[in-house]
Amino acid sequence: MRYVWKILMKGLVAILPVALTLYLVFWLGDVVEHTLRPIITSVVPEPYYWPGMGLLAGFVLLFFAGLAVNAWIVQRVLQFGEDVLQQIPVVKSVYGTLRDFVSHFSTAHHRRDLEQVVMVTIGNVRVIGFLTAEDAGDFPELPHPGDTVAVYVPMSFQIGGYTAYVPRTCVENIDMSVEDAMRRILTAGLSTSGR
Repeated sequence: MRYVWKILMKGLVAILPVALTLYLVFWLGDVVEHTLRPIITSVVPEPYYWPGMGLLAGFVLLFFAGLAVNAWIVQRVLQFGEDVLQQIPVVKSVYGTLRDFVSHFSTAHHRRDLEQVVMVTIGNVRVIGFLTAEDAGDFPELPHPGDTVAVYVPMSFQIGGYTAYVPRTCVENIDMSVEDAMRRILTAGLSTSGR
């Protein structure tokens, strides 16, 4: 019986992530399709509407929203809206968490902030982090500001993270992509780049 249970668990581990990912993508596409369908059918007659137009309209909408964000006036309006959301007690926590979560998937965010994966040695402990500043000399309180770097060390399961200011000698560059390092950290070492 134990052997059968072990095989079932292996099958579950193999299929569940794929099934949940496909379900999430399908659900998101379905939500977009049903949300934008009434708008599209108000412009396009019902007989000319075909499934997938809502999803296509969603992509077009996202594309134009991405273009509009570059405009100065749109940036000001968004900043005003964000300032308003930051004043509402519960909403600011939810909004800030969602904004940070989504920004982790932005390739521009990774290129700008998390370029180099490093291994930080603190005593006998080694942790994976991301070099965020080669020179942390803007902190005069540090004992050796010219020889200190800033490293972001995320916590497992996306709970949070720390910015550690450590001597350059405690930091070692490692040959690992940002995506592999983030996957390994967020899953508490349960995921490896080979999987």
